[in-house]
Amino acid sequence: MVTLGSLDALLVGAAILLALTSLVFLAAAIRATRKKTLVSLPTLGSLLLALLFFSLAGLFGTLAIAIQGYRALSREEVAAVVRTEPIGNNRFRAHFVFANGEEATFELSGEELYVDAHIVKWKPIANLLGLHTSYELDRVAGRYTRVEDEQTKARTVFALAKNRPVDLLQIRKLYWIFDPIRDVEYGSATFNSARRPVTYEIRVSTTGLLLREVPPNVGER
Repeated sequence: MVTLGSLDALLVGAAILLALTSLVFLAAAIRATRKKTLVSLPTLGSLLLALLFFSLAGLFGTLAIAIQGYRALSREEVAAVVRTEPIGNNRFRAHFVFANGEEATFELSGEELYVDAHIVKWKPIANLLGLHTSYELDRVAGRYTRVEDEQTKARTVFALAKNRPVDLLQIRKLYWIFDPIRDVEYGSATFNSARRPVTYEIRVSTTGLLLREVPPNVGER
């Protein structure tokens, strides 16, 4: 099975190979123009091929950058473990341990922990190219139980997604070539109480996110 990590390496390798190929055709065209005053059809063909391979190299390179941060999803899995700790009136601390081992802590306002994510689904034919349903945690926020509190009290929200020059969702919208293989991309959110110290697993599946409480004896292992 092709994972996003191996697909990333494959795309980088293809981008480099295509870029080198474009340079070969470009060099051939330059040598030909130096010998002739008029541009011949073979020379023009070399220039067009150089442009084509360079464009493909750019596309594959963009794809390699865009899938950074996204994780392949084939079943329900744990995206992160988060431990909440009340620190005051409608204030709590959320400590995250992500699937890749990275950690982060946020101080949030509210009575509930809120997390959302981007989920990208491709059509079956795209699976043959190594593109599988994938996800990326996007934001964490504090949530109030009452709508009136959401409208009047302090709100806190932080990004969980990493900043990248391009994003998988963005390039899918920019390049029409992805239209035949796209299925759907959507946002999914989940929330649960943060009034007491508790440990949650943030689980993600093809149907969305959920917060599953971890029993104390399991969370302390």
